[in-house]
Amino acid sequence: MSMTTTLPLSRLWFTWGERPAEMIFQPLGLRVTPVLYSTRARKTSLIEPRADVVRLGPHRTDGGFAGLETDFAGTRIGFQAGTTDPFMVRGAWEAHETGEWGARFWVVLAISAEGADARFDKAAGAVLIRIGHRWAAIVSRDPAIVVSGHQDLGALREDLEENGYFSLESRADAAPLLALRFNLDMMRDGAWAAAVADSEALAVAGAKAALAAPAPVPGSLHEGAAAGALEALRDITGWNTVWDTENHRPYTKVTRIWNLGRYAVWYNDQCYAALLAGVLDPDLARQNMAVAHGGATPQGNIACIVTSNDAWVDRSQPPLGALVAWSLFLRLGERSLLSAQYEILLRNHRWWRLERDPDQSGLISCGSSDVGAALYQGTHFGARNETGMDNSATHDEAVWQAESRSLSTWDLGLNCVVALDAEVLSLIAAELGDTATATEMRELAGTHRRLIREKLWDESRQIFANRQRGGAFVKSLSPTSFYPLLCGAADAGQQAALMRHLEDPETFRSPWPLPNATRDDPAYQDNVYWRGRIWPNVNYLVWLGLHRAGETTRAARLAAESLALFRRNWDEARIAGENYNPETGEVLDQGDADGFYIWAGLLPLMAVEEICGFSPWTGWSLQNGPDCRMGPLESPLGPVVVSRAGGVLTLSDPAGQARLVSDIAGPLRHIRFGEGCFSCEIPACEAGRLSLPQIRRPDVLAVELDGAPLHQGPGDGPLQLSLSAARPARLSIWFRNTRHGA
Repeated sequence: MSMTTTLPLSRLWFTWGERPAEMIFQPLGLRVTPVLYSTRARKTSLIEPRADVVRLGPHRTDGGFAGLETDFAGTRIGFQAGTTDPFMVRGAWEAHETGEWGARFWVVLAISAEGADARFDKAAGAVLIRIGHRWAAIVSRDPAIVVSGHQDLGALREDLEENGYFSLESRADAAPLLALRFNLDMMRDGAWAAAVADSEALAVAGAKAALAAPAPVPGSLHEGAAAGALEALRDITGWNTVWDTENHRPYTKVTRIWNLGRYAVWYNDQCYAALLAGVLDPDLARQNMAVAHGGATPQGNIACIVTSNDAWVDRSQPPLGALVAWSLFLRLGERSLLSAQYEILLRNHRWWRLERDPDQSGLISCGSSDVGAALYQGTHFGARNETGMDNSATHDEAVWQAESRSLSTWDLGLNCVVALDAEVLSLIAAELGDTATATEMRELAGTHRRLIREKLWDESRQIFANRQRGGAFVKSLSPTSFYPLLCGAADAGQQAALMRHLEDPETFRSPWPLPNATRDDPAYQDNVYWRGRIWPNVNYLVWLGLHRAGETTRAARLAAESLALFRRNWDEARIAGENYNPETGEVLDQGDADGFYIWAGLLPLMAVEEICGFSPWTGWSLQNGPDCRMGPLESPLGPVVVSRAGGVLTLSDPAGQARLVSDIAGPLRHIRFGEGCFSCEIPACEAGRLSLPQIRRPDVLAVELDGAPLHQGPGDGPLQLSLSAARPARLSIWFRNTRHGA
């Protein structure tokens, strides 16, 4: 009997398996699996995206709601399910369009549990299963037309496909799997519920109570400007969160559509999964970070990929873990997120400098170490995996050098990420009190930035590029040319030149941003994977770099265009692309592109963070602007709601209690709510107001703007300040820390 006891209560019932319509109570291995049967087609469907037409709908990251629609044999039918209590779930179906007489199209609820038989109690109208000391009960709104018994799902499908729905041979009231059968003539829509309890009677009562409860709803998270961005992030993360049966753990996989083995973890992808989960679900973010760093090797690197079939321990991927860990720390305020990953991150960074700098130049080349027996180990293809950009034209001129076990080039993108990794590790080390390492990493970051600025800048083309070690620059370019903005390596002149390239329709200004080959490169026309197509993770890193460089207008435009690209495929078809065509914006025009990939969520994430964001360079920021309402989403205050209406920005708790109100037009940055204090950076403004409604004026001890005292008006009401500043200025407020305070 399966006994998973480490899940949060909110995800005991969840869509844990590969079949998205299947609800699983993971602690007991209890499954309710919808199966469809078409008499016309004489086939069954388990509603699997790889085999069937499935449109994945809303999905909360807890078990509160999951909904989808499928087309099978001409019939279009929707399913939804969600918890009414951690131990109770309610599901439903509704046929939207039928492809044959409803009496010949069947919806079957297959009920089973690992190591236990199911029994149908006609008097109770329930399927009952005793699993250890617990009982499970499953009831339906309408009595099933037939209850049949089978050994497993395969036997159920074989019975239907071989014998049709008229056969009575499989009728049973006890079996390893019981099937409640309904047809769409008598039950065009239907509902069911299940409950787990410590007695049979309580389980039946719980299931009937769940059935009588209102149907779960997904909830609205984002209206107005950039509407739907937060819901999209939620749904992509929710659907791709599954159970790893081999390692007995939950995780957010890269996609539930690809068949990658019993589990598969790419290092970068898993870090992005943690970043996305952190916006709404801190527990899932922590889990994803732990899974990402489960690939740490004895050598020090983090394996590029670990699956049930292979482990690429000879190579890694760009070290983005520190950036993600620090971003999560800024959002959630949990030092444990840093301390849990710190040693692994530091070992990984040292490994890059020890193993991937064959000439000891201070710059990095990607490679493949002489360890393990992975696919592509010791090859050109294996080495370029370390950039994450497997078939990029930027690798075409690189030569595999067996003696150094590396490619002949310095990879620009990889060097920028390693430099950034050192910088962020210095921040983490300082936060954890490791001052010696903080100094070491800060100095390494500075040296690395200088080398990138001096060695990887192609003066003739006025752009950063890959380069043969000590030799010529590589001809092909990619958006990694903008990564020096991300790590702070570009000087003012270089930055200005990069902005010209960003706007140039001959290179990077395509109809949709950003192509991973310039438009004048023959590789652009290939439209295969990294040869020309748009990648959400690259857009995200360039967007971060633009913000770091102060190019906020261009960053906002990239975020808006990335959201428009995403919505072009999402709003109607619910496609979340692994990559996109830069001319048409399509995803499935290319057979290698996955249609529900985790890092597609980075495209709407940029739009979310343009409103409420977290970065190493601006901390927590809130941006005023067009009307919208977004949240709850996670913050250092816990779940918050951000709303903008008529030029007024309000930060509230989920109950509607305002914590901050401002009509200042620009961004508020470096926001900090502390014990008896509040601070933020305000933008240049002629006249603006900022209020902390939960702080009353008599409790205020001092207010300063850039260190100068700022006098507040008299009165006994909430604190409200009138502010003006010729340039960005630091606002600091100290107050008596009453129960109404921050």
